[in-house]
Amino acid sequence: MAWRALAGVDEVGRGCLFGPVFAAAVVLPAQAAAPLAAAGLTDSKALRPRHRQRLVPLITAQASAWALGQASAADIDRLGIRTATEMAMLRALQRLPQAPALVVVDGVLPLRLWRGRQRTLVQGDRRCLAIAAASVLAKQARDALIVRLAERFPGYGLERHAGYGTAIHREALIRLGPSSLHRLSFLGKLLSGPRASR
Repeated sequence: MAWRALAGVDEVGRGCLFGPVFAAAVVLPAQAAAPLAAAGLTDSKALRPRHRQRLVPLITAQASAWALGQASAADIDRLGIRTATEMAMLRALQRLPQAPALVVVDGVLPLRLWRGRQRTLVQGDRRCLAIAAASVLAKQARDALIVRLAERFPGYGLERHAGYGTAIHREALIRLGPSSLHRLSFLGKLLSGPRASR
């Protein structure tokens, strides 16, 4: 299997209370491995924000192809998080200029919506540079969106926690109620009689 035919896919924001889940698909040529490894590319969760930021232009310059996809909070509430995450991954893959011959998905769950060849890889974001690259691009794109949305939805501290269920975020939800971009299906017993705001 030629390296150019492999696309790594990863998602970010699966466990957030707010906003979309993001995914990226990245195809790397063989010659990209050495410079990306030397630059410290690994799972985005193991990297500091400034390191991730520096990696983005290197990844996009070295990649044969890359694309982003997302599924909204409404998609998550309607379909459930697994199907919505798969939708985001599928959208990223469909935006590649050519369908990859093999998709490598981080984790243990296969991408049910993908009709081509695929394999799952546990801790793939640490073991496969294409998946690690996808995790970095998805993380940076989602974080940038949440920072912009923090201005539209003030009071929740989104710029500080990116929509995850921190104590600050939970307190704000109790005080303000959920916004139109919160995942109501995730809030559970946190709110009694939740009210939509904004």
